Amino acid sequence: MSIRLPVPLSLYVHIPWCVKKCPYCDFNSHQVNGDIPEAEYIAALCRDFLLDIQYFLSQRSLSPLQSIFFGGGTPSLFHPASYKTFLQTVRKHLVFAPAIEITMEANPGAVDAKYFADFFDIGINRLSIGVQSFNARQLSRLGRIHQTQDVFNAFHAARKSGFQNINLDLMFGLPEQTPDQAMADLEEAIRLQPEHISWYQLTIEPNTHFFRHPPQLPEEEAIWQTHQAGIEKLAAAGYHQYEVSAFSQAGFQAKHNLNYWTFGDYLGLGAGAHGKITNDQGEILRYWKTRLPKHYLTRLEHFRAGHESLSKQDLPFEFLMNALRLKQGVAEQLFQDRTGLTLNDLEPQLTGQRKKGLIQPKRLQCSDFGYLHLNSVLADFTEN
Repeated sequence: MSIRLPVPLSLYVHIPWCVKKCPYCDFNSHQVNGDIPEAEYIAALCRDFLLDIQYFLSQRSLSPLQSIFFGGGTPSLFHPASYKTFLQTVRKHLVFAPAIEITMEANPGAVDAKYFADFFDIGINRLSIGVQSFNARQLSRLGRIHQTQDVFNAFHAARKSGFQNINLDLMFGLPEQTPDQAMADLEEAIRLQPEHISWYQLTIEPNTHFFRHPPQLPEEEAIWQTHQAGIEKLAAAGYHQYEVSAFSQAGFQAKHNLNYWTFGDYLGLGAGAHGKITNDQGEILRYWKTRLPKHYLTRLEHFRAGHESLSKQDLPFEFLMNALRLKQGVAEQLFQDRTGLTLNDLEPQLTGQRKKGLIQPKRLQCSDFGYLHLNSVLADFTEN
């Protein structure tokens, strides 16, 4: 077997600054201290991109760019003109798919809504707004700098600017949060009628303030009840769960994340960004960029801090870790197309999981029961 080329391609761009570091955040984000070196960073991103093109894409067939995602940090801290410069550089070297999705993350307390129209005009066609909660007390506990009204203002400004594809990020299982309070948050999000809602449980990660000073979180049973009730509420409102924490109206699944979950390729640009590239010889390479912004800005020859080639032994778990997050899973053929392996390389675990009723027959898809125990299902394949 061999990998079916070319593999779909996306682009992730990391902007590492934010106005304030949230106590739960373990992303590579850095609180602003003085002026942001915006022009220098955009120049570095362009340099990083050109070096990646030279190094990676000379080894593989070019495919149209399906999506671009500006993540952070808070990408909306940068001016539209900076993104216009960057996108012009990318467009010179890569073909944009006709329906390319270009997403920008924005936080209500850090954005100036007057820029939304300019973002839209330069080709950014999807916003992901970090709401997290509509409850003022919870916003304070989470270290958010925005108020509830800021969310409504940002959302309506985005609509007025032309955005017809908006995601709202929302968390549950917050400190001392009751199921009713979580449902109230969800109802507020649904009332705005965004095209997409990312609804996920707060987890305490190492290297965060919450890890060093743990808040009092709800009991596991309350979190479970909240999760189940939320899925039902979202479904009743027309939001289809297509991934563990992703819900969308029909036709608005996030293309960028779908490319991750279906084991597509992606360039990673910016401080600490990760990428995955499949070359024309069928080798799959993961790489990551230097993490600290001050070090990233001084790189000239290359920005990569490290890389690794995925081994045949690693591929089954790497593929399934992504694909089985999808509620509908993927066709068996995609495993062969993306990894160059056969279903025999998933044995005997696949047969065992199907006998237990955890994975559906003739498709790489968890059953409803298996989906509830996804971590256990995936753990079985680490032994492959």
